[in-house]
Amino acid sequence: MRRLIFLLSIIFMNLSHLSHAEAKNLQAYIDNPEVVGEARLKMFFFKIYDASLIAQNGVFVDDQPFALKLKYLRDFDGKDIASRSIDEMRKQGMEDEVKLAKWFQQMKQLFPNVKEGQTITGIVDANQVSHFYFDSQHLGKVEDKEFSKWFFNIWLAENTSQPDMRLALIGKSK
Repeated sequence: MRRLIFLLSIIFMNLSHLSHAEAKNLQAYIDNPEVVGEARLKMFFFKIYDASLIAQNGVFVDDQPFALKLKYLRDFDGKDIASRSIDEMRKQGMEDEVKLAKWFQQMKQLFPNVKEGQTITGIVDANQVSHFYFDSQHLGKVEDKEFSKWFFNIWLAENTSQPDMRLALIGKSK
């Protein structure tokens, strides 16, 4: 019993900035989820979102389950979030316009309009399926391994448009 209480207290400490529902959602996909790193995206003088990368034991391994939580610091239209995601995938080198159009439609249907302070969390499970949550409510999933790779590479690939953010998220800040 003491060991169980000890383990639960460790989990609670590592996820203390998450709501109970968010922590429960993460634990459904990730064993012992812990924050790997955090970063803030700013464009010019505008704060866009705070990002947190969460993985097993706080160690990111790209072929293992992980989550990326974005807490928005401004209001955004869901369609604009989907469109910007497609633009970033193109910058990463994705050239298949048929797939990009399909993914845009899927994201446009999944992503809601967000207000300041709301979150969208993307979780990649052990099968490389992407699950999306709005605050703690399940939005849906995209069962395309290639989508998971290209979408999360927006933040996690070496050739991301935000290399300092990537380093902070994966826990390797300069």
